[in-house]
Amino acid sequence: MRPLTEDETRLVFEKLHKYLGKSIKSLVERTDEPYCFRLQRNRVFYVSEKLMRRATNIARDKLVALGTCVGKFTHSGKFHLTIGALDILAQYAKYKVWVKPSAEMQFLYGNHVLKTGLGRITENTPGHTGVVILSMADIPLGFGVTAKSTAECRTADSNAIVVFHQADVGEYLRAESEL
Repeated sequence: MRPLTEDETRLVFEKLHKYLGKSIKSLVERTDEPYCFRLQRNRVFYVSEKLMRRATNIARDKLVALGTCVGKFTHSGKFHLTIGALDILAQYAKYKVWVKPSAEMQFLYGNHVLKTGLGRITENTPGHTGVVILSMADIPLGFGVTAKSTAECRTADSNAIVVFHQADVGEYLRAESEL
């Protein structure tokens, strides 16, 4: 487990900024205890420094995971958020989308959110920005990227895609061996 390089840190923060906006500061500068990002086998973990120091007693090849896995680097060097980041994103997200109960299962099967399944959306949400998808009971279901802004959603066709699917909690079952 090693600290991120400057380029890796930039890629991680750019992706997180897409979902969190300026709230990213509260993610790094926590008041309860300091947290940091660490890299282990191309996976980025968000871990408390106290736990990280204790993990130095474990051999690198024996350490599987530590803290919360927020994403992974691809072989081409791009950073992708994984579903493990959902708790962090839901807590600090700037823009949110609530889906109707009838559309929850569609989203959890990996489909995009259509206007017919849209329950609510945060006011002034721009197009092509990161959002957290919640059930009407405020349970985080996943995250995605808006296809349309809030204003465009009002006038869109009923079968128009509102949010592009990125990840959902159903992935724990669908891609069990890869996580």
